[in-house]
Formats: sequence, structure tokens, C-alpha cells
Amino acid sequence: MSSKQKKEDFASKTGEARQARLKLAAIGMEAEFQVMVDGELVRPEDVFGDPRAFVRDELMHRVGTSYHLPTGGVVYFDTGVIEVATPVIEIAPGCAARAGRSLWESILYVRGELDAWERRTGREVKLIGFSTHYNISFELPRRLQGRSRTVQKLALLLSYILPVPVMLLAANRRSTGIGVRPRGDRIEITADFTPSASLMIATGTLITGIVREVMTWPSFELEVLEQTDLPVMAGYAPIPHTTRKGWLAKLHCFPANPFEADVDQPIWETRDGRRLSLRAIAGLTTKHFWHPIRRISDPWTFRLIGSVMRGRAPSLLDLDDRPPGYDDVGRLCTWDNLFPEHELSRSRYEQVLIRAISGQKLRMNGSHYQPTGMRGWSQVVFRRDDDRTRHVFGIDYLIGHLRDWDRGVARGG
Repeated sequence: MSSKQKKEDFASKTGEARQARLKLAAIGMEAEFQVMVDGELVRPEDVFGDPRAFVRDELMHRVGTSYHLPTGGVVYFDTGVIEVATPVIEIAPGCAARAGRSLWESILYVRGELDAWERRTGREVKLIGFSTHYNISFELPRRLQGRSRTVQKLALLLSYILPVPVMLLAANRRSTGIGVRPRGDRIEITADFTPSASLMIATGTLITGIVREVMTWPSFELEVLEQTDLPVMAGYAPIPHTTRKGWLAKLHCFPANPFEADVDQPIWETRDGRRLSLRAIAGLTTKHFWHPIRRISDPWTFRLIGSVMRGRAPSLLDLDDRPPGYDDVGRLCTWDNLFPEHELSRSRYEQVLIRAISGQKLRMNGSHYQPTGMRGWSQVVFRRDDDRTRHVFGIDYLIGHLRDWDRGVARGG
């Protein structure tokens, strides 16, 4: 055994690999769904216990009622909702499209398993869109943070920048707010579930571009807004988040309810004395961050963002009411394979996790390693075939061994 392999072997056995953070900046998306069974809202844990009650495939357990799906994502129950989450996806051009594709593939997988459960039981299940969470990694080294550049101050600053453009892409007439949460090594933006996959991807793209650019600012203090041309509504102030640390741009944080307003009426005064419409505020904010948004966008989504901001493509706020797609996700709204793999490849993190979750063996340094579980999102647990010892490798390390996976070798093979 080489000295390099001995070092890697020792790290994996002792758990040293578990402590490594992701080396690449990454994003992830989550969607929450209320569950209606036979016409009544229910808690999924009361009906199913955990996802294995309706998923027919063997699932890799994560923690609690959380299980990895063959798509690379995760499904679990969380305080009365079903939540579906993507794997981590490294930030690169098209990353939000990759995340949106992964999320909708997982949603449709869960919907398909619920369809089969309906046929077995004679009952009816609907998934009602509740919320979407957009997670952006915050890997700024502590030496570059200081008192004015903490993740907490970044969240507050973003709560003055993001709400209006996110509204135009993700909100509907019944929405109540946009949230920004500091989550240690990431920033989480919360909004309503969006029944349009293309608009959800557009929202993720805009958020990622803006968040990553603001992270480069020399200060995250609110005073920096006065040094920009960003339009901030007069009389607007976010409130502390009601359930977790962070900030909420609730409807009553604005001079009037923006979710019920005509998006093209110039009724909103800004701190610099302008009188603008919601669409104009969203458009000017997007224009300010046009280049960083374009850097991480795919061409189709980039055009869609511009079209919505200019009024050439509809926002959900242009409609009279929330569209019916929210009330039966996976059937009334679905995924139309907007980004097939031959046009947009899987991210490297996705490739690693899909291989691990499917149980494909890894041949490395003359030995076969069988995936047996996950530690969070960033480490894979293996059992080495020749001595049945347990090993933990970070997904950053495993990216370098993608070609060493034995395709088609199933778990337990």
C-alpha cells in the first residue's frame, strides 16, 4: 500500500474526512409540500410514518425520517410537510438549472410513488406546494469576515435587496413574504413554492448571482446601500424571522401589500426620491447585478429573467389569483425536461452522489468499496470488500475518482 493510500485510509477510518467542508462553492434547493389525503390536510408522519411506506424502492437512510432517493435528492417529513431536497451542486454556469432539474426529478419520483400507493390503497393523495428554499454556500474565511462581514449581517443586507425581484419571479397573489436566513456556512432564501419549473430555476439563478456578488462587497453593513443605485422602498423594514434566526420581508413590512398591488403601477417611493413600480424596482435591481447573474446562468434562463423584468413574459403576480398548479403538484404542474443531460450535464457533486446512493461500487487502489450510507451532504460511507472495514470519503475527494466507479454494480453485489 502506498504512503498516500495509507494516509487516506487512516483519515477515512478515524473520521478525519468527516470534518472537511466542501471545497467548491455550492447551491441546493428544497421544496415543502402540504399533504391532502382524501380531501383533508394531514400530517404525513401520521399517515405514512416515514417515506418507506409509499416508496417501493430500497432507500438509503440518511437520518430520522430522511432517505436518499435514486435521483440523488432526499425526501423526509418535517413538522407536518413532505420536504424534497436536491444534493449539493457546485456553482458554475447553469447551476440553478441543474438544481431545478434535480428537484423536479425528485418531486416527480415522489409523485409517482404516491400514485402507486393510491392504486394499492384506493385513497387519494395530493401534494400542495408550500415553499421553496434556495441555499447558497457562504465560505468566506474568518480572516476576511470581521465585524462588518459576518453571515448574519449579510442576511440582513440581502433582506433589503432580494425581496422585490424574487417576488416578480417566485411569488403569487396569496404570498405573505420572502425570508433570508443565515445558516452558518450558507445563506437560505425562502419563498413560496413556484409551480413553474422555469420560473423556479430563474429565481434560483437570480438569487445565486446576487448573493455571490454581494459576498464580495467590502462591507455588509446596511449603509453600503446608500453608495449604490439600488432602489430601496421608503418605509420598508424586514422583521426578525418568526421561527429561526434571520429576516422576513412580510407583507406588513411594506407601506402597502406588494403581493396584491399592480406590478406596473408606480406607487412605491424609494429612499432616493424616485416613484417606481414593483416591476421597475425588480428590474433596476436585476440590472445592477446583470453581469454576475449572467455568469452563473444558462442562456435560456437568462433571457427569461430579462423578459419577466421587462414585462414580456408573465410573472405570477400578473395573474388575478394563485394558479391551480399549486394544489396538485406533479400532476397539475410538472417537469417538462427543460434541460436534458445531453444539453446540460450533471454537476460533479451530483454524479458522485447518484453513484453512491445507487450502490455502485468504487474500485480504488486495488480494492472495491461498497457505498453504505451518507454523512450529511458531503461525505459517503463505504465498506471495503476485502476486509469489510468502514471508510468515509468526502465528495470533493471522490470527484477525482468518478472514473473508478463500476457502472451497473448494484448495492450488495
